[in-house]
Order: sequence, then C-alpha cells, then structure tokens
Amino acid sequence: MSLVVTDTRSDDRVEFTADGDVTLYVCGLTVSDDPHLGHARLWFHADVVHRWLEHLGYDVRHVENVTDVNEKITARVGERDEWVEERDVAETFTASTFEAMRGLNLLRAEVYPRVTEHVPEIIDLVETLIEKGYAYESNGSVYFDVTSFDDYGALSNQNVDDLEAQGEPDERSEKRTPADFALWKADGVSETAVREHAKHDHGEDVPTGETWPSPWSEGRPGWHVECSAMSTTHLGDTLDIHMGGRDLVFPHHENEVAQSTAATGHEFARHWLHVGLLAMDGEKMSSSIGNFWTVPDALDELGVNVVRTFYAGAAYRSEQALTEETIAEAEERWDRLSRTYDRAVEALDSVHARSTAVDDDLRAATSTARDDFETAMNDDFNLREATAALLDLTDAVNRHVDAGVVTDGNGHPDASDEPDAYDSDAYDYRGLREAVETFEELGGDVLGLAFDTDTADGTVELAGELVELVLEIREAEREAGNYERADELRDALDAVGVDVEDGPDGASYRLD
Repeated sequence: MSLVVTDTRSDDRVEFTADGDVTLYVCGLTVSDDPHLGHARLWFHADVVHRWLEHLGYDVRHVENVTDVNEKITARVGERDEWVEERDVAETFTASTFEAMRGLNLLRAEVYPRVTEHVPEIIDLVETLIEKGYAYESNGSVYFDVTSFDDYGALSNQNVDDLEAQGEPDERSEKRTPADFALWKADGVSETAVREHAKHDHGEDVPTGETWPSPWSEGRPGWHVECSAMSTTHLGDTLDIHMGGRDLVFPHHENEVAQSTAATGHEFARHWLHVGLLAMDGEKMSSSIGNFWTVPDALDELGVNVVRTFYAGAAYRSEQALTEETIAEAEERWDRLSRTYDRAVEALDSVHARSTAVDDDLRAATSTARDDFETAMNDDFNLREATAALLDLTDAVNRHVDAGVVTDGNGHPDASDEPDAYDSDAYDYRGLREAVETFEELGGDVLGLAFDTDTADGTVELAGELVELVLEIREAEREAGNYERADELRDALDAVGVDVEDGPDGASYRLD
C-alpha cells in the first residue's frame, strides 16, 4: 500500500509523490516565550512524518525555521535586565525551544534557519517580486498585490473579493487593495503593536526592534516573506511537504504560496499537511490566553514517552484535547507497551529462551502487527491505529511469556522440576526476538518512544535509591520476625507503583 495523505490544498486524500529525496519544511516557532505542548504537537507530528518517510526508504531533508523577528519579541525587551535588545529575548527563547525539542526526542532537522540570518535573501525575493509586477513600494514599505496572482485564495478556499484587510490599520492608506500584505515594512515596530503585546510597562521608553537597510527604507521584513526566503534558500523552489499548524493556513501559508510561486514560476509545495490545534480547558492552548503547559513542565511530570503516546492518540489533522482522561489513556498505553517490552527482553535474554521452541501464535501476531502498523501509517499517518497494532502485539507477547516456563509461586523458574521441564515449555527465542525488534523498530524508530529509559525523567535514580532504602528496612523487619510490618512496607510500595518480587538472592523491584 502506498502512502496516502490528506492535502489541504485539494481538501482530499492523495497519493504521496516525491522525486528522489523528500524535502520537508515545517513552519517553526516565533520565539517570544517558552514553548508549550500546543507548539510541540506540530513538532511531534512533523517528527513522525520524517521518521516514517525514512522507514519507507526516503532520504529526508527536513528544515524548520526560527522566527526571531517579531513584535511580540520586541514587546518583551526590558522585561529582564539582560533583555536589552530584541535579539536578547529571541536568543533566550530559541535556547529553550531547542532544549524542549531535544527533551521530546525529536530527530534533528537538517538546519534551523533564523530570520536574522536571511535578510539579504528576503530583500532579493522582494526585489524579484517588484520586478515581475507582483509587488509595489509605498512610503518605504513594499506590499504584495493579491489581485496580480490568479490563484490567490486557493489554499484556504477563499475569494479575493471576500477577503478582509490584512496587516495593521495604519497600512491601509498605503495599500492598493485592503487584502494586500506587507513584504517589507518601513521603520521599526510601532508603539501601538509593542504596547498591545507587552507584558510589562515600558513607560516612555518603547523599543522599536531591529531594522535593516534596504532599497526602499530602513525597516523590517514582513512575516510571510520570511518563510518563503528561508525555505527556498535551503530546499529549492518546490517543496515536497510543507507542514504547519492549521491556524496558519490563512493568511500565512496562503501568502507564502502567492509570493513564492510568483517569484520562482514553480509550484511551491506538492503537499500541504496541517496539524490541528491542541485544546486545554475548552480553548486553543495559547501563551496569550494563559492556558498552556510548557514542554519542560510536562516532561518533568509525565516523561517523554507518555507525552509522545498522548500525541499519537489523535489524527494529526484533527483537534486534540488535553484532559485528565486523555493523559490517563496515554499513561495506560505506554505502561502496557513498556511493561511488555521489558518482559519480552527479560525472557529473550534468559536461559529459558530456546532456538528449538516455536510459538506459531506469537510469530503470527508479530507479522500481523507489522502489517497493521504499516497499513495505518500509510493511511495518512494514522497513529492511533498504528499504536493499537503494537498494543495487540503486547497481548500475544504476554500470553507467550506467561505460558513459556514452569514457575513457582513467585513467578521464578521452579528448580524442583525435572531438568527437561523447560524443553517443552521454553520461550521461543526467535519469536521473542522478532517481537522485541518490532517494538524497537516501529515503536522506537518510527513513533520515537524510548523503551530503554524510564518515563519519570530526572527522578528515576532518586526513586530507586528510596525504594532500596525501604527494602533494606523491610528485610531488617523480616529478620527480626516482624513479618506483618514487612508486609505493610511491601503493600505501601505496591500502592505507589513499585512491584516487589522475593527471590533466593533477595528482593528485586520494578518501577511502574
């Protein structure tokens, strides 16, 4: 089955096509604040698209921009003593963005271009649009004439005559048509825009942001032209996939299509994939609204595996709700996957895994899981069904491990049995190896789950030390004959998610 995607431009399911390497451009973050889970939802889905395309054999050239020029960034100048200029604010939140990306186990992009690095390319693009008759200068600013581009509105399915004015109110007198949009803005950020986005009182010392010289004025790039310049600089005139949040379809991506196609004469993007918004408390998660959960805080509380499993619970193109129920479901799903993986590895590496043992049901379940996973992923990256395929495999693995070896009452091999007891009841080594590799390849390499790490990032070592201390106290109680107190300690550990098993060499434990 070939890969089918839902393309925003056609509003239909289409077969994915690419000539050679896949070029993937992702509209990145405007670095005016710490990233939250709403931003990370786009990152996650772009990451899985990248991973699955590589799994299919494509070489992926993934570029994700950093918008470090924006009135929201300028508005925060002076909020901290070290934030003297717009770049100071941008550098702070660019650093926190990269840290969050690494914490989420995202594959690195080929490059993360910043607006401040590409002003010459932006000016060149604007000059080209003027020369070709698609743009005009007015009072030192430059605007794109939307009436000059025949397909304007096709991506967002809108008619030019029905569009409202774009940009700030003070631009209207400069534009030929209200829907025209800015490619270059004379001067810096307006005082009105700064005060609108400021989180502190600037008093009379209102920052204006960084400006650059151009053929038209000392000024700043327009928002939309920045992505066109950065994407074509690093990936060429035509992108295979352009991804972004659904809230960017209009005006940002519509304007990107117009200015890029007009400048190059080539189709800008073959496939447009838009990720739905993340809702919290019934509203879009947003820094400006205040209903957000930062990525570092979520990782500290949930761990990267639960966060990624949560995102995999809904189609990328639909909205997703962050609630106690959806988080609990993600925790349960990851717990099933990680517990089963650990059991499978333990059985695979034990002396009871035999080359002659065969469990046809386990091997068939692994093959089915692979087929179902591939079918789901090729069906417009259906992550929920892909995850379900791996969860079905957990049932088969657990049945095999439960039935594989004669055990005593504590779950350990029964040494009192005859020496050949394991010959007929051994673990299927090949079957388990195939199952483990399926979890690692599909769950790890494709879904980005880390099966070899604990989910409570940053707290595992301390938790382990505390559990060992409690077990030492419990053993002391047992040696003193206080068996009831020892049982109470074991029950207390079980209540907080610590499984304790007593064996001939002492107690062992597993953190849930």
